[in-house]
Amino acid sequence: MARGPRGRDVLNVIQQEVPERAARWAAGWDADSEGMRERKWDWEQCGGPTCGSGRWADSIAMSVSHARSEPAAQTWIEHLARSAVDQALVGTDTDAGMVARCYAYRRATDHAVAAQHQARLEPYVLDALRGVGLYSPAAVAAA
Repeated sequence: MARGPRGRDVLNVIQQEVPERAARWAAGWDADSEGMRERKWDWEQCGGPTCGSGRWADSIAMSVSHARSEPAAQTWIEHLARSAVDQALVGTDTDAGMVARCYAYRRATDHAVAAQHQARLEPYVLDALRGVGLYSPAAVAAA
């Protein structure tokens, strides 16, 4: 219950998906920090045709957590996701810089929060939380 009513789904994301993706997220940032910085800014501020902006989606998720009396669950989920990133990056050859690590934290926490609100939010918001489009061929070609 500390992770909310979708606790098992959240835990699956944190235990299965985040460790698999964290090193990729950090390495992607380190490999093309300027391009990723631009794509991240576009995602956070603007979104796209298939999803809203990351900041907007974060605020929606936090509002839903407050409305459901679950802000502590969201805070706990974010803590667990960050810890999963730290553990994943320690066990790899990835020498992630601090900015890359912070990027991986953001992606991990947003993925876990999307799992928390999977049944409550529309795909447009969930895709914004998950950063859909950050690695799309169009986004990479534009960079």
